[in-house]
Amino acid sequence: MSLKAFSDYLLLEKKYSKHTALAYIRDLEMFQEFLKEAHDEIPIFKVGYSEIRQWIVELVNSGISNRTINRKISSLNSYYKFLQKIQQIEANPLKQHRALKVGKKVHLPFSEEELKQVLEHSIEINDFESARDQLIIELFYATGIRRIELVNIKTSDIDFSKKQLKVLGKRNKERYIPLIDTLVESLGRYIDYRAQLPIIEDKDQLFLTKKGLKVYEMLVYRIINKYFSKASSKAKCSPHVLRHSFATHLLNEGADLNAVKELLGHTSLAATQVYTHNGIAELKKVYAKSHPRNIR
Repeated sequence: MSLKAFSDYLLLEKKYSKHTALAYIRDLEMFQEFLKEAHDEIPIFKVGYSEIRQWIVELVNSGISNRTINRKISSLNSYYKFLQKIQQIEANPLKQHRALKVGKKVHLPFSEEELKQVLEHSIEINDFESARDQLIIELFYATGIRRIELVNIKTSDIDFSKKQLKVLGKRNKERYIPLIDTLVESLGRYIDYRAQLPIIEDKDQLFLTKKGLKVYEMLVYRIINKYFSKASSKAKCSPHVLRHSFATHLLNEGADLNAVKELLGHTSLAATQVYTHNGIAELKKVYAKSHPRNIR
């Protein structure tokens, strides 16, 4: 069975993004390469769990993290479920598989002081790129959107009269996010600079390069890393950390968990509850100051 049929299934039926579908296919191609070298090119749809287990052992020995290995096996599992769905195989060889144990991932958001340093003192807005960079940082922190969601924002997605932004999330699910006044001001300023570009190739896209082309994910990462690596000592300074900061700071200020879930575009509360752990330091401070047994 061609991997293209599986890719089409992910894109058309499951509504996965091209980026996600490509990641699945790359994992499967990696497994096929292993089968070619270790098992005389046995077809991927004819393997049993023993061959898959050998691949897992090889991945572990190569130093790949358990988290990454679990993701690759998840891709393989999805493929076998697809083969069952189209009746090409009867049994899924991964039916009894248990994921490898992984350490709990700790998310460290930027502090409010670090964000203030970047937003108020690190960027001097005097041209198109500085206005764009400022807006990108503000938008991440004020809305909690994902990097790919920011890259794909169109000018028509902004409703200035209602002060809201339409975002196309995972599996093409739309959601609307309110815009605070300072963000509306930054949007207007950036759009004014954007209109002065000599050439705009992608007129529908909100965020552009100075050449008038749609921004790309790596550029957005570089922008965030450029400013926050100077203001923060954290090992990772990325758009995703800004998303964590948005959720954590809202919850620390008493925001409703369900409301934060909707803003983030999560499908379940379980995905959002991870951010409640980030506020433990703040909870300890509150507890120390207010619990009757701790008052001296």
